[in-house]
Amino acid sequence: MGAALRRIQLGSALSAFGLGFTVPYLYVYVAQVRDLGAGTAGVVLAVFAMAALAVLPFTGRAIDRRGPLPVLIVAAGAAAVGACALGVSSSVTAAVLSAAVLGAGTAVMQPALATMLVWCSTAATRTRAFATQFFLQNLGLGIGGLVGGQLVDVSSPSSFTMLFLIEAAMFLVLGVVAATVRMPRAPSLPGTASVEGAGPKGGLRVLLSHRAMVQLCVLGFVIFFACYGQFESGLAAYGTEAAGIAPSTLGVALAANTAVIVVAQFVVLRLVERRRRSRVIAWVGLIWAFAWIVAGYAGLGDGSQTMATAAMISTYALFGLGESMLSPTVAPLVADLAPEAMVGQYNSAFALVKQLALAVGPAVGGPMGATLHGPYIVTFVLFSLGITVLALKLGRQLTPVQDAPLSAAPSRVVAVSLPESESAAASAAVR
Repeated sequence: MGAALRRIQLGSALSAFGLGFTVPYLYVYVAQVRDLGAGTAGVVLAVFAMAALAVLPFTGRAIDRRGPLPVLIVAAGAAAVGACALGVSSSVTAAVLSAAVLGAGTAVMQPALATMLVWCSTAATRTRAFATQFFLQNLGLGIGGLVGGQLVDVSSPSSFTMLFLIEAAMFLVLGVVAATVRMPRAPSLPGTASVEGAGPKGGLRVLLSHRAMVQLCVLGFVIFFACYGQFESGLAAYGTEAAGIAPSTLGVALAANTAVIVVAQFVVLRLVERRRRSRVIAWVGLIWAFAWIVAGYAGLGDGSQTMATAAMISTYALFGLGESMLSPTVAPLVADLAPEAMVGQYNSAFALVKQLALAVGPAVGGPMGATLHGPYIVTFVLFSLGITVLALKLGRQLTPVQDAPLSAAPSRVVAVSLPESESAAASAAVR
């Protein structure tokens, strides 16, 4: 990696380290430490998602107009302010408003960082750059959570205030590190297309006419709904209610998920980076379908409690294996599909889809996982198989360079996946 890319990765990892200090303990902090009740804690968690949904539709245009660097610096500053304010919030209003600022700031950072990675990488290095980011972010979250767990004391609100101040400091470090990065003034993205109307004003129309991108967004929604949207809601409820595992075991399961990602990421990368992205995503759907079947055994089978616990931990580990396969495929594919002038808008649109899935997933999965155990497992086995079907369907819309950038044979004539409006214009020009 070049110096710019190394600094971006360092800042991204440190911000994830800061998030790890507070994310696992936010519910306990609001509901018990500040004694604002479970209802307020639920509202605070919901505000995070709602704030992201409010700002992401405008983030892409700002990135493409101003560049990702100033957007990232402003977002990191806002997130730092929100973290500091939440650390000293003792009322419902203060906690909700602080959560809104923190949620908006962290949401904007995602597409800004992704666009910076795109600008500072090439088609040959982009896959590895996104895999490295995913690895470092999970490592940072895991270490932050472990360190934070040693510092918190439920009887001492000041210990939680310290966690939020550490988180704010890490956001500021991200902003400072990012400010030292020399971004290219006019990045050249080989393999992308210059599409008429692909500026900020015509961005949404162009994106919605791009069939491959729309299909990828649908696929992304299913991916995040069926996996990430269930980790701390439906799957956790199912594990404690149906499988009868102790709540503390959920922490072990999440640790197993992170451990698989950290250990397997670069081994998996070597196996998948020269294979077709659509086929890799299709395999993830099959792996996750098997993971849900293992979870079904844990809660619906006749095995011992030890076997049920092992099965639930294995379920989280299998999800981690699938995640390590997705990190070098999905995010780089978004960048490769984007017209050169719309990389920020494409990244923001995909981030918006992710946030929608993370908002809907717990709302649907939580009640099902707690009460409708059999239907819950069957539903998400089918969703996982749907990932496989959608991935194979998407593969038919991609060019060889988009689907397998490191193994596609060079050709004098390359079919390009363009928004339908541009494809029609090209056809008319040929006539």
